[in-house]
Amino acid sequence: MMMEVKLWNDKREREMYENFAELFAIIKATEKLEKAYIRDLISPSDYESECNKLILHFKTLSATLKDIVPSIQRFADTYKMDCPSALYRLVTSGVPATVEHRATAAASTSNSASIVAECVQNFITSMDSLKLNMVAVDQVYPLLSDLSASLNKLSILPPDFEGKTKMKEWLSRLSKMGAADELTEQQSRQLHFDLESSYNSFMAALPKGGN
Repeated sequence: MMMEVKLWNDKREREMYENFAELFAIIKATEKLEKAYIRDLISPSDYESECNKLILHFKTLSATLKDIVPSIQRFADTYKMDCPSALYRLVTSGVPATVEHRATAAASTSNSASIVAECVQNFITSMDSLKLNMVAVDQVYPLLSDLSASLNKLSILPPDFEGKTKMKEWLSRLSKMGAADELTEQQSRQLHFDLESSYNSFMAALPKGGN
């Protein structure tokens, strides 16, 4: 006759093991969901909905078990769970991959927009300074240096973009002159022309709204 083996001695212990089983199931389900999403076996909207449910369930359960299971990683190691994607999603990230991707894209767009504004400001400041006859090397060089730096920060511009090459040429020319030296009228006109031409190319190179 087979003897019945009890995994628990009282109701509290039984509840603990049931919670362990539930936590195990959530981690396993999340790992499968992450792999399905990576392999395009589930739509982003369905993935996000299911992932949100699992994350919410996990947070509730892990809060209940925090005194018994202080480390989810240790729990996974104890029960030999090979679920790195699930642990990242549930423990580290806490949001579905789709939400992470949207946040990254928004940050990238916002960052690009601020650099574009910086470039425009530097173009206008440089052109205005020449109109105000600020033509000494120690007045012109810092403005062109700022403009060149802001253009180089904008990843949508190719390395051979006109504005980048023109500013590099002018900075090289100015670095060979003394700080108190001034641009001749001809040099000033040429620099203003190069700035205006580069500015127009810059505006044309920017992605159009809606693209």
